[in-house]
Order: sequence, then C-alpha cells, then structure tokens
Amino acid sequence: RDAEGEPDDGPHRANIDPLEPLTRGVWAFNDALDGTVIRPVARFYDRWTPEVVRMIARNFLSNLLDPYIALNNFLQGKPSEGFSDLARFLLNTTFGFIGFGDPASEAGYVKHREDFGQTLGVWGVPTGPYLVLPVFGPSNVRDGVGFGVDAFLALVNRFDDVSFRNSLVALGLVETRAGLLSADRVLDDALDRYLLVRDGYLARRRNLVYDGNPPDKD
Repeated sequence: RDAEGEPDDGPHRANIDPLEPLTRGVWAFNDALDGTVIRPVARFYDRWTPEVVRMIARNFLSNLLDPYIALNNFLQGKPSEGFSDLARFLLNTTFGFIGFGDPASEAGYVKHREDFGQTLGVWGVPTGPYLVLPVFGPSNVRDGVGFGVDAFLALVNRFDDVSFRNSLVALGLVETRAGLLSADRVLDDALDRYLLVRDGYLARRRNLVYDGNPPDKD
C-alpha cells in the first residue's frame, strides 16, 4: 500500500510519481554518492565524535532554525507555537551560550519542526509529483519550492565567512545522516528501497502538515 493508504496499483502510482524513471535515476546517483562518501563520513563521525560535542553541534544548529520555525508557525496561524519558538531562541541564545546549550527545553518550551513546505500544505497547495533532489533526497514539487525558500531564509546564510558557513552546512548534513544510520538495516532488507523511502516520505510529510492528525481519505 502507498503513502496515502491506497493500493499501490499502476494508475495510482503513476499519479503520485509520474516522473519515476527520472526520479529513480536521481535516486541511483544519490545512493551511489551516499555509499561512497556520505555514509562512510557519517559512520566515522558517529563513531569517533564525543557525544557531548555532537550534542553541542545539534543544539547550535537547532537554535539557528527556531526563528524560521516561528515564522512558519505564524504563517500557519499558530501564534502560540510561534511565540514559544521565539522564546526558545532567546533563551538558548542568551542563557544557552549562543545555542550551545538548550535551557529552553528544560524550561518546558517544546521544540517544533516546521518548514515552508508544510506551510504551503496548510495553505492548501497540492503536493504535486514526487521528486528526488540531488544529494538532498526525497521531496515533491511543493516541498521542493519550500526547500528553496527554507535555504534562502536560513540564518546560517547570514554568516559572512563563507568557509564557516559552508562548514556549518556540511556539519548539519553529516549530523543528519549520522542520525539515520540506524535505519540503514531496514532499507537494506527492503525489496525496493526506492518505494519504501518514497511512500514513507509522503506519509510522513502528510502527517506533519496536519500536525499528526491527518483527515481520513474519502
């Protein structure tokens, strides 16, 4: 069954993934890049980086996202969550030493995960065809547009030092990939890893748009 709970028959599959020959080609490229470069680096990072250093890195990168998450919550009509995100950023930037610590979570301010792709979904913009972005992986037309806006407005791009900015982006990619290492066994056991990732991605994104409570399909 597919990401929407429907039988994954030919017509429906063509409807959600009409560009499948192309997206499978990009998937193959990403898979080769992951196997030869990204996953080995992530494994080395996961094995040899002290957990306290990883925690500081995660906190710092997460703190840079909070103002943008707040913006998306405001755009989605959730002001209380938006103000909570701003409070997180202020607390962690000041009392958390520019985000190295996370006193906001200890104070009860919940970490939210919002992006412009979700905002477009809340506004009623359809997902469009499934896509696979080079290097960055699963997406769709709506989330691809959102990803572009996310990247343009990201606070990490406000740093003037190009090498420092690029290092932060690379650190974020490696940290994210290291966090997914435990899922590799599931993918390796799948009959068709492409379909497993595609359907899982679409289901997860739909769940996020509806804040964990998607409506029943007709």
